[in-house]
Amino acid sequence: MTSTTSRLLLLLSLLQTRRDWPGQILAGRLEVSHRTVRRDVDRLREMGYRIQSTKGPDGGYRLDAGTELPPLLFDDDQAIALAVALQAATAAGAGIEEAAVRALTTVRQVMPSRLRHRLDALEFTAIPNRPASGDESASPDVLVALSTAIRAREVLRFDYARRHPQPESSAPRPARRVEPHHIVTFESRWYLVAWELEQHAWRIFRADRITPRTPTGPRFTAREVPGGSVHDFVSARFKGSEHTNAWPCVGTVVLNLPASAVLPFAGDGTVLDLGADRCSLESGSWSWVSLAASLGRFDTDIEVVGPSELQQAFGRLADRFASTALPTRPHDRRRPATAPR
Repeated sequence: MTSTTSRLLLLLSLLQTRRDWPGQILAGRLEVSHRTVRRDVDRLREMGYRIQSTKGPDGGYRLDAGTELPPLLFDDDQAIALAVALQAATAAGAGIEEAAVRALTTVRQVMPSRLRHRLDALEFTAIPNRPASGDESASPDVLVALSTAIRAREVLRFDYARRHPQPESSAPRPARRVEPHHIVTFESRWYLVAWELEQHAWRIFRADRITPRTPTGPRFTAREVPGGSVHDFVSARFKGSEHTNAWPCVGTVVLNLPASAVLPFAGDGTVLDLGADRCSLESGSWSWVSLAASLGRFDTDIEVVGPSELQQAFGRLADRFASTALPTRPHDRRRPATAPR
């Protein structure tokens, strides 16, 4: 059985996760009687928490919005989650790195010494898969504006910066108009998944290139993202696939290397041990030439099992690399390709 203090902490944590809690459900979660829940609620009220009773068949409780929490109460799991989340925010690419460090320092100062020691014990350095440069960090204000439009289901208008700067004489492009659906983060970049109204198509926009316009447009009925899963839809697009979360080009090769040497670098590929320092690798990429080039990184003899498109891609790469390796005299580079010999 949990102590009264632990039970109060869990009760407060539950009250903060949703607006209304039927008393009977709270009693079940805390494994106590409904009467004990009422006594615990009274104790929290004495501590300064504004908890309202709700009417209904079973009655319930609600923690008032905007309630000022007298002490900061975290159980052990919450303390660990908080430490991980704030330290990992330094690799989020959302321009909140310094704020996350200050937040962690502030929370640490008001924690009991026991939890403070647990938090201090968990220190790590978050390294993003693809470090973002300063101009690729998404502004927190932009992320909030996008999230607000998503929650309100309001058409969003924004300017979208070109990938490469254009001459000042270039005519400005009209604002994009979209139905915002979801925000995703991938390798330290933030993206907006949205239905673009003019193009009548789903698009993925980089948040760091978005400048929202105000006011937002009319409300809309949310569409279902293709396939029903934002994760699968975005993953498929990043792999160069339109419909399924899978590489459009998949092939199998045999490498003259032990499986243990290939497995750490196989990514999402499948490695099979063939014995005698040989293994097979099934891997994928967005194009056949890209796949062939990626397999060449293993620096060993390669036998193509299939398909034929992969075999042909190795041939194209071989010709390209052979041409690159040939010494070229300066006057040969200047001579037009059609010049007579």
